[in-house]
Amino acid sequence: MKILLTGATGFIGHQLVRVLSHENKLTILTRSPASAHHQLGAEHQYLGNLTSLSDFNEFDAVINLAGEPIVNKRWSEKQKQLICQSRWDMTSRIAELIKASDSPPQVLISASAVGIYGQQGAQPIDETYVLTSLDERTTNDFPLRVCSHWEELALSAQSDNTRVCIIRTGLVLGLSGGALAKMLLPFKLGLGGPIGTGQQGMSWIHQDDHINLIMFLLKQTKCQGIFNATAPTPVSNYKFSKLLGQALSRPALMPMPTIILKLLLGEMSELLTQGQYVLPARAEEAGFKFTYPELEQAFSSLIENAK
Repeated sequence: MKILLTGATGFIGHQLVRVLSHENKLTILTRSPASAHHQLGAEHQYLGNLTSLSDFNEFDAVINLAGEPIVNKRWSEKQKQLICQSRWDMTSRIAELIKASDSPPQVLISASAVGIYGQQGAQPIDETYVLTSLDERTTNDFPLRVCSHWEELALSAQSDNTRVCIIRTGLVLGLSGGALAKMLLPFKLGLGGPIGTGQQGMSWIHQDDHINLIMFLLKQTKCQGIFNATAPTPVSNYKFSKLLGQALSRPALMPMPTIILKLLLGEMSELLTQGQYVLPARAEEAGFKFTYPELEQAFSSLIENAK
């Protein structure tokens, strides 16, 4: 397949490039083509922007992972705008070019996040959950607002010729990036532990399962709509901390008070102090099989490979 990929230099993107490049021809859209060329290899085509294209007739598929990292910096108003626009502008332009095509891509796979569900307490939720109204609480929920419009723009590209798959990603576990890589040092030093009450849900997925789910949706022509990219066994933050400590043979007893996190991170601290228990119902119904359905197994795989 001829595939256009955005976000290829990111934590998931660079791993996806390795898998896709075995059987497909990749065009990589990046703000820094020279740097991406050096990182990802000379066998791919590189684009610095989409201004030279008037349609996507040449592509069989588009995978859109682009976006300013949501945990890169404190959420100032300027940073919030960058987070939004980096997702919304790119996705809007992709949808426009798909709709302008006489022979459009067969599939658009576009990223989103479980933050769209808002704060749900201990109630497990899957893709059937629908936000019924935007009250004051939800309109002030920044991740929810980002993802809602992001998904709306991607879904506008759907037609009889192009199926759209939205991947609502949870906490991706890997050692080359993401939250786990940042957690390892304090846990190795015996300074890790639960955050706040420790009861908030952590909906996680092993990096290999995340890549495999993207590949699954790319190939399964009957799949379209919303898919949660989370393992079938979400856990509390307390259990997550305990199992990570066990995997590293370290205690995990140092709690992080919510008020300290809020002082350090501001509004962004809500990503750690609140959460959801999200289930991948539609992926499993479609026949997707998780290699790492249990957290203890996922940690063991990653930590053993790092030794």
